[in-house]
Amino acid sequence: MVYGYIRVSTGKQTLENQKLEIRRYCKFHRLRNIVFVQETVSGTKRPEKRKLGNLIEAAKEGDIIVIAEISRLGRSLMMILNVLQLFLEKGVQVRAIKEGYELGDNIQSKVLAFAFGLSAEIERNLISERTKAGLARAVKEGKRLGRPKGRKPSRYKLTGKGEIIRRARLEGKSKSEIARNLCVTWVTLDRYMKKNFFGVKKTDVDEYSLFL
Repeated sequence: MVYGYIRVSTGKQTLENQKLEIRRYCKFHRLRNIVFVQETVSGTKRPEKRKLGNLIEAAKEGDIIVIAEISRLGRSLMMILNVLQLFLEKGVQVRAIKEGYELGDNIQSKVLAFAFGLSAEIERNLISERTKAGLARAVKEGKRLGRPKGRKPSRYKLTGKGEIIRRARLEGKSKSEIARNLCVTWVTLDRYMKKNFFGVKKTDVDEYSLFL
């Protein structure tokens, strides 16, 4: 399956330019039967809050994701790297037209993965340093740290919900839909499922319904 992922941040921008660019690319590379997934949403939103999260879940090994440019996946380096990692772990190719990237099982991908990994490590260290500095400043100013009383970490919200999740998956519901119903993020649900009952999969689900 070939997917064309298109994202714009505001209604003033047009989706058609990206769609035309992807069509031209696919025609040149003889990629047929394109399924377009398009949305008007800020790239700062986490993938599970966007149609991109559904695409990550639906894509299978051997599928190809075509995007006009790598920035369509997110607004930060860390977000883009996380999305790319999820696709590559599933054996899904990602092709970014503007940058000329063809990420999959090839040498270019391994080189880029190393470069991306190094960049991600640097950014994580910078974030860590900023966080430590911010906490130290807050303590010095006498601010109270920690989670407000009465609030539970999101992972505890799924305690006792295992059977509900299992039944929903067997009924063919996507992780994104289940997460919305349980008021948690897609990432939290995915982590819970892998830890508690890894192996439950959708059965005979219409792929196109994932993008509605």
